[in-house]
Amino acid sequence: MSELIVGRRYAKALFAAAKEKGTILEVEQDLLNVLDLLEQNRDFRTVLEHPNISAEAKSDLLKRAFEGRVSEIVLNTLLLTVAKGRETILVPMIRAYQAYTNEELGRAQAVVYSPFPLSDSEKAAIAEQFGKLTNKTITLTNEVKPELIGGIQVRIGDKLYDGSLAGKLKSMERSLTQNAM
Repeated sequence: MSELIVGRRYAKALFAAAKEKGTILEVEQDLLNVLDLLEQNRDFRTVLEHPNISAEAKSDLLKRAFEGRVSEIVLNTLLLTVAKGRETILVPMIRAYQAYTNEELGRAQAVVYSPFPLSDSEKAAIAEQFGKLTNKTITLTNEVKPELIGGIQVRIGDKLYDGSLAGKLKSMERSLTQNAM
């Protein structure tokens, strides 16, 4: 849990610096590139987070991987996390930065759960509807959950909108159980 808290602090400081320089989106893209490497290359992440590898060796690794490929502010933030022994906060920090950027720009990430893959037009219609509901620009991904039977569930942040048949059946069951008592 402390990784999340510390990650948010680093993200908040980085976001403030990027906002001051007018580079919020560039920094976000650089961080997403870092996140992609951390998630795609397990060996890189393992070395970076290994407690027996020196901070100097980790800094050299980061410089070789990112120098000239990400902005100076992002590289310096990565190096700072290593210098402070906080390598494990990188993923939570990047996620928190993305949340700050989304909030600042009126964007939201949504996951749509459906019993079958949705077409592009269905995704666009759902994004439009939930954009109106939340007053944000929605970017969504679709995850297939056959157990929903029909309908969809939409998760935006901590909120779940359940329009699935399975959800309606559970709600009906709760209602009947409460009324029977």
